Amino acid sequence: MGKRISSNGKCIFCQKVFSKASLTKHLNTHLAQKVAEGKPGLSFHIKIETSKRWGSSPYFLALWADGNTTMQKIDTLLRQIWLECCGHLSAFRLPRKKGFGFARSFSPLELSGIPTDDGEIPMNQKVKNIFSKDLILEYEYDFGSTTALQLTVIEEFNVAADKPLVLLSRNEPLEILCETCGKEPASQLCTVCTDQETMFCPACARKHARKCADFADYAAMPVVNSPRMGVCDYTGGLIDKERD
Repeated sequence: MGKRISSNGKCIFCQKVFSKASLTKHLNTHLAQKVAEGKPGLSFHIKIETSKRWGSSPYFLALWADGNTTMQKIDTLLRQIWLECCGHLSAFRLPRKKGFGFARSFSPLELSGIPTDDGEIPMNQKVKNIFSKDLILEYEYDFGSTTALQLTVIEEFNVAADKPLVLLSRNEPLEILCETCGKEPASQLCTVCTDQETMFCPACARKHARKCADFADYAAMPVVNSPRMGVCDYTGGLIDKERD
C-alpha cells in the first residue's frame, strides 16, 4: 500500500487536530467540563477502531453516547459512516475471558435476551444497561467478508449527552499515494491484483485498466476513509462525506 501519514483527528469542540494517541485524553477533558454545564443523566465516551485481532489500524471514531440511546443506533451510525454496502447482518458481542465466561457480569434483568452462548447483545438494549468504563465490545458487520471492530468505553459521565450520539472525532483522510508513480494521491484500487501495485492515481488507473480486464470491468473500487475499503461493494459512507 502507498505511503500513509500518521492517523490524526480533529476535536469537535475546539477544532484542533491531535494524534490518535493524544486525542482520547483531550476529548475527555472537554467532556469532563460538560458535567458542570449539562443536565443530569448518563453518557459515555467510546473509542471505535478495527479489531485488535487484525493488528493496528489508522482508522478510528470517537463517540459520545447518551445512556438512553440503543445499540441499534450505534450500529446504524457505524453502517452510515464506515460499513454499509449490501445490507449485511451485524452484531455486538461481549469478548470472552480466557477460559470461559464473558468480560463483565450482568444482573438477571440485563441478562434477559442476551444469549450466553456467544455473548451477542440485543440491538434494542440501551447503552446504559451495557456500558461501563473500560468495557470492550466486539462488533462484526457482514459474516462473510467481515469487517471486525472493537468498541472501548473510555469514560462514563453523570451528564446527558447533547444528542443520542455525537461524533466527537474521526481520523482525517489518510495520505495514500499511488503505488505506480509514487507521487499523486491514490483514488482507485484494484481488488484482484494483490501481488503487485493495487492503488492508483487517475492517470495510472487508466494505464492499469488497459492491462487488467477485470479492473476495467468490475474490480476498480474507490479509495475511501474506511476500514471496509475494497471489500464487497463498499464505495463510501453516507454521512460525514467531506472526510470520506
